[in-house]
Amino acid sequence: MQTLREATELEYAFLFTLRKVNSIKVEGFKPFFNNLPVDPYIKGNYRLRRLSRFLVSQKQLIKLPHGYLFQSKQYNPLVGDVKREFAELDDALIELDIFKNLVLAFVDSCKLHPEAEIGVHQIRTTCSSENLGNPAPEGIHSDGTDFVGIFSVDRDNIQGGETHLYTARKEKPIFNKILHPGELLLVNDHEFLHFTTPIKPLTDAQGTRDVFVLTSPSLLLE
Repeated sequence: MQTLREATELEYAFLFTLRKVNSIKVEGFKPFFNNLPVDPYIKGNYRLRRLSRFLVSQKQLIKLPHGYLFQSKQYNPLVGDVKREFAELDDALIELDIFKNLVLAFVDSCKLHPEAEIGVHQIRTTCSSENLGNPAPEGIHSDGTDFVGIFSVDRDNIQGGETHLYTARKEKPIFNKILHPGELLLVNDHEFLHFTTPIKPLTDAQGTRDVFVLTSPSLLLE
């Protein structure tokens, strides 16, 4: 894990790290990606999404009340300055041990404060022979939070979807990799911009890319 210089506002900070979370069997997540609502804020109906927020207390998850996702245009030029509302994560998903293990892996890796609020975004990006799927329609960006975690659940019948990290928009990426199921990329959002390249199907059938994106702070407002 790479560490930052002492000059940082964060109590604990790293640049980025990639880890395989062996305690998580991704097969248990897959059924919950088949009933995601369409993200109404992105044109094309190719992205589907749910979102909930949590605290962690003594290794237990505490689900917080429903909130609205808000980012300024500084961070999201596409849908910034808009209060976005998404359906909550499925209760049966939240009760899974593997879901708890995922959130705890994020908390432990980032050494989050016990009162840190965590947003968990469940996202499916689809593509077809007629339409590419764009996991990051806002382009190269940061989220306006402290830490971001991207956990790969599944890649089905797709090519592309490579995740990049940048120190500046006009620079070449300092990290580029396809995240395979079970891999968790952790990023200091103060230090890096991120982007994921579009996906297209390998065959004439639909392709899908399923991920959880975790953020702290959650970026949600009540």
